[in-house]
Amino acid sequence: MHLEVQGTFIAPTSPNAHNKASWITFAYIDRLTISGGGTFDGRGEIAWKQNNCGQNPKCKSLPIVSTIECSLAYLHFSATLSLFERNFLGGKNFHVNVMGPALPSALLIIALGHSINTDGIHIGRSKRINIIDSDIITGDDCISIGDGSQQIRITKVRCGQGHGISVGSLGKYEKEDPVVGIFVRNCTVYDTDNGVRIKTWPALHGGIASDMHFEDIIMKNVSNPILIDQVYCPWNQCNPKVKINNVSFKNIGLFNNSHSHST
Repeated sequence: MHLEVQGTFIAPTSPNAHNKASWITFAYIDRLTISGGGTFDGRGEIAWKQNNCGQNPKCKSLPIVSTIECSLAYLHFSATLSLFERNFLGGKNFHVNVMGPALPSALLIIALGHSINTDGIHIGRSKRINIIDSDIITGDDCISIGDGSQQIRITKVRCGQGHGISVGSLGKYEKEDPVVGIFVRNCTVYDTDNGVRIKTWPALHGGIASDMHFEDIIMKNVSNPILIDQVYCPWNQCNPKVKINNVSFKNIGLFNNSHSHST
C-alpha cells in the first residue's frame, strides 16, 4: 500500500471528538509506504491543557491520541514500513508510534516546548527500526524507546527542545521484553533538558537493557548531556531492578554559549 499525502490532514480540536485508539491507524499491513510531503496537524494545544498526568498519577487519561498508549499516527504490526517526507504538527500525544520493522526518514515533527507527552517517535516491541535524517522539535522526548525494542538505529537526527533521545522508561510493568541493540550515531541535540538518556522505573518488576551505543553526537545548550537514571520515580515508587549493561558513549561534543568540549 502506498499512501501519498500532499495536503494537510487536520484533527478535531477536542480529544472527545475521537472515538478510536488513535487519530490515524494503519494495522496489519505489509510493505506500507507513506510519502508526499503533506502534513498531519494534530491540533494538540487545547488537549495539552486538559492533561495533568505529569503531576497526577491517578489522572483520567485523555482519549485517543491524547493517551500515552496511542499516537497521532499508529503503525501497528507492520511487516515493512517506509515513512518519509512527512510533516507532523502539534500531536495531542505521541506523534508517531511504531510497532514493527520501519524506516522513518526525512520527517519534520514539531510541537511546542510546553507540550506534554508529545514524543516525536515512540518505538515499542519492535525490531529493525532505522530512523534517519529527520528533524524533531517537541516538548517531550524526540525519540523514546520502550520495552522489546531490538536493533534500533538512529542516524542523522536533529533533536530540539524537550527531553532529548531516551531509552525508557523501563521496568514499570510486568513481563516487559528486553531492550537490546540501540545505536545512536551522527545526531545533533540542542536546547534540551537532556541529551541521551536511559531511564528505568523502579517499580515492582525488573528487566534487561543492554548493548546500547551513542556515538558522534553534537550537543548544544543541553542541561544533562548524558543521563542514566535508574531511580526514575516521579511518584516515589522506588525500588531499582532493571539491569543495564554494555553501554558506551563515544565522541560526544558539548557546546554552549561560553565554551565547548568533547568526551
